[in-house]
Amino acid sequence: MASESLRLVRPVVRAHRRNLGALAAWSLVETLPVLLSGTLVAAALDRGFLAGRAPYGLALLLAYGVTMVIGTLGTRQAMPHTAAIVESLRDALISRVVHAGLHRAVYPESGAGYSGGATADVSTVARLTRQVETVRQISGGLLLSLRGVALAMVAAMIGLFALDPLLALITGGAVLTAVVLTALLSRVLRRRHVALLRAQEELARRAGPQLTGIRDVVTCGAWETAGRTAGAGVDAEAAAAVASARAGAGRIAVVAVGTRLPFAIILLSSSWLVSSAVLTPGALVGAMVYLLQGIEPALRAMVQTVSNMGLQLSVTLRRLTDFIDVPPRPPSGTGSFPGAGAGAGIVTGTDIALRDVHFAYGPRAEPLFSRISLDIPDGSHLAIVGPSGIGKSTLACLAGGLEQARRGEVTMGGIPVAALAEEELRRRVALVPQESYVFAGTLRENLALLRPDVSDSELDAAAVALGLGETVRRLGGYDAVIGSPGLLSQGERQLITLARVYVSEAWVVILDEATCHLDRVGEERVEDAFIARPGTLIVVAHRITSALRAERIAVVGQDSLTVGSHDELLGMSAEYAELIGYWSSAGESPEPAAIPRPLI
Repeated sequence: MASESLRLVRPVVRAHRRNLGALAAWSLVETLPVLLSGTLVAAALDRGFLAGRAPYGLALLLAYGVTMVIGTLGTRQAMPHTAAIVESLRDALISRVVHAGLHRAVYPESGAGYSGGATADVSTVARLTRQVETVRQISGGLLLSLRGVALAMVAAMIGLFALDPLLALITGGAVLTAVVLTALLSRVLRRRHVALLRAQEELARRAGPQLTGIRDVVTCGAWETAGRTAGAGVDAEAAAAVASARAGAGRIAVVAVGTRLPFAIILLSSSWLVSSAVLTPGALVGAMVYLLQGIEPALRAMVQTVSNMGLQLSVTLRRLTDFIDVPPRPPSGTGSFPGAGAGAGIVTGTDIALRDVHFAYGPRAEPLFSRISLDIPDGSHLAIVGPSGIGKSTLACLAGGLEQARRGEVTMGGIPVAALAEEELRRRVALVPQESYVFAGTLRENLALLRPDVSDSELDAAAVALGLGETVRRLGGYDAVIGSPGLLSQGERQLITLARVYVSEAWVVILDEATCHLDRVGEERVEDAFIARPGTLIVVAHRITSALRAERIAVVGQDSLTVGSHDELLGMSAEYAELIGYWSSAGESPEPAAIPRPLI
C-alpha cells in the first residue's frame, strides 16, 4: 500500500492501539485448533485406535473438538474490536471526503479540479458511497482474514515441522512459490482495478447531470442523447469489470501450486513414507490435516481473499487520497470589513458596488451577466425580481461576495471584495437560502450557531420579532433537544434559520426566497423585522408584496439589469410590468397582510 494511502489509516490505528492489542490476543486463541489439529489426530491414530486404545483415541479427538470451540470463542471476541476500528476509519474518511468536496466546490480557483457552476461534482457521491463503503467493508474483512491467514499459516507450518521436517520443507517451498506468483499477479490486478474505479467515477460524472436535469431531458425529449451519454459510461464500467474478473481467475492456479502440489507429492509417496518408517500412519494423516485444514484454507484466503481485498483497499485508498489532497485554499485578502470592529450593529460605510461585472458558471458557459453595474447604499433595502432561473440568486451572491465575478469588480465600502479577509467577510455577510438547515442538537445550539455568545434576551427579542415564539414554547425552550429536524415543519425550520442570522453579527443579509414556506402574514413579519434590524437587506422576492416593501427593486432580465422604485419601473421596464401582471393573474395582491405594521 502506498505511503500516501497509509496517511489516511495511521491516525485511526494510533487511536485504537488497545483494540488492536485485544484483536491480536484473541487471534492467537482463534488459531489454537490449527496448531493442535494434526498433532491430536496423529496421536489419536497412533496411540489410540491403531494401538487398540479406542477410548484414548476418542478422548484426543474430543480434545480437538474442545480446541475448535475455544477457537470459535476467539473469533467471536475479535468482532467488537474489529468493528470499532473499521467504523472509526469509515467516519474519518467521510469527514475528509466531504471536506475535500466542499473545498473543491467553494474554491474552484485553487485548481482543485472543480470547474465551478451550479451543479456540484457528482463524482464526489461515488466516493462517499461506493469508495468509502468499499474501504469500510474491505478493511473489516481484511482485519478478520489477514490475522487468521498469517497465524493459521504459521501454526500449521509449526505443527507440520513437528511431525516431519522434510514435509514442512516441501510444503514451505510450494507456499513460497505461491506467494511470489501472487505478488506478480497483483500488479496486473492493480492496473485492472484502477481502470474499474476510474470507469465508475466517469459513469457518475456522465450520469449525474442527466439525473439532476431529468426534467429538462423529459421536456426536450432528449432521451436518446441522455441515454447515449450515460450508456457510454455504463459500457466502459462493464468492460473494466470483465477485464478485472478475467485477471482474477489466475488465482486458481496459484492455489493449486501452493497446496495441491505438496498434497499430491505426499499422497503419491505415502506408501514409501510409511513402509520406510519415515512417518507413522497417524503422522501421515496428521500431515494431511495440516495441509487440508490449515495451510490450504489459509493460502486460499491469502490468494483469493486477502490479496484481492488488499489490492482493492490499496487502490481505493489511493484514489481517495488523490481526491482528499486538494491544493491549499487560495489566500484571501487581509483588509477589514468596512466599519467593522465596534461590534454587531455598529458597522457603517458598507456601500456595495458592482462595476462592469461579467459572470458565467464556467469558462465555456454562456455568460449569465455581461458588464452589469449596481449600487446598493449602506443600510438600504433592495429587492431582486425576475423570471425563474434568470440569475436573481447569483446577482445577490455577487453583491454579497459569495460568488466571484469573472471580470469586473465588486466592492464594499470602496474595498474590492477579493481584498477583504475571508473570515471577516463570512462573518459580516449572511445568506439565508430557500433550503433551511437545522441540525440535531438543542434549539439554542441551532440559533447561536453564528454567534455563540448570544444572550437569552436577544433570542427572546428575535423570537418575538420573527414569530418564532410559538415554536420555542412548543419545543420546551431554548435548551430543548431537536433529535429529528425532519419532525419540524418547513416553516418552523425556516424561522429557526432566519433567527440564527437575525441574532448574528452579519451586516449584509441576503434572503434568497427564505420565506417561501411562510404565509403572507409570516413573510411580512419576517421582512419587517429584518428591515428594522440595522444593516443592508437584499431580498430575492417571490411575492409582489415582498418587492413592494423594498426601497429599490432590481429587475433581472435576459442580460439586463434595471433598478428603480416600483412606480419608476412600471414606466421604464417591460419585464417588470410583465412580472407584475403575472403576479396579479396568479392572485397576488399588493395590499399588505392584515397584521399591525410595526413602527420603524
